[in-house]
Amino acid sequence: MHPGFLHWRRARACAQQAAHAAHGGGGYEAAGHGPGPMFGVRRPLRVMAHELELDDDQVEALARIIDELKTHRAQAAVDERRSVGQLADGLLGNEFERTKVTEALHLRVQSAERLRDAIVEAMASTHALLRPEQRKKLSYLLRSGQLTI
Repeated sequence: MHPGFLHWRRARACAQQAAHAAHGGGGYEAAGHGPGPMFGVRRPLRVMAHELELDDDQVEALARIIDELKTHRAQAAVDERRSVGQLADGLLGNEFERTKVTEALHLRVQSAERLRDAIVEAMASTHALLRPEQRKKLSYLLRSGQLTI
């Protein structure tokens, strides 16, 4: 490749990463580490620590909360893939297997309920961790879309 094009490729890659990060992306990919988890601890924690002016103890506690939530989200993704396989199995035979499809959709509902409970716990723990002015700022960040749950 001609050396004159290298700066163009680098600039384009940086612009794509910035656009991805602005739309809620994060984790390894936004940090320039290539493909990887889209929801990581780094970006949300970094943004929250900066925007909410968290002290070191708050950052440490929030890192644990976000990491736990990330684990629950990963498990929900595994459950989603498993349910897709079960749905496909329900269509495989000569006759529609209603029980397999029902079980697959029940797995999705259970997974969504577990994730919901994990989000509620994470929000309750975060609420207890923050001072009133920090809660107000976090509420604004959520409403404005700068942070997502």
